[in-house]
Amino acid sequence: MTKMLVAMTFALGVLAAPAFAGETTVTLAVRNWYCKACPHVVKESLAAVPGVTNVAVSDKTKTAVVTFDDTKADVQALIKATTDAGYPSFPYTEGMLWP
Repeated sequence: MTKMLVAMTFALGVLAAPAFAGETTVTLAVRNWYCKACPHVVKESLAAVPGVTNVAVSDKTKTAVVTFDDTKADVQALIKATTDAGYPSFPYTEGMLWP
């Protein structure tokens, strides 16, 4: 009986694993952002990453808030996308000193 209970618990855990994956939102601070075209380029480079569902950029704070499916993308893929477009980025933390 105990073995069957353990096996059923394990099976349910395996089946439920995809339920733990989901949307993640990260804010990236973006460097080299100086012109009126920059927000568009940053937004489009992030939107092109598979799994990204939403991108909101702020010209005032030079940040991008990105929502993505964490089974298809990760923060490193987002950073690579902006860096490859000429805009190095890194995770932004509230209260961080940022010009």
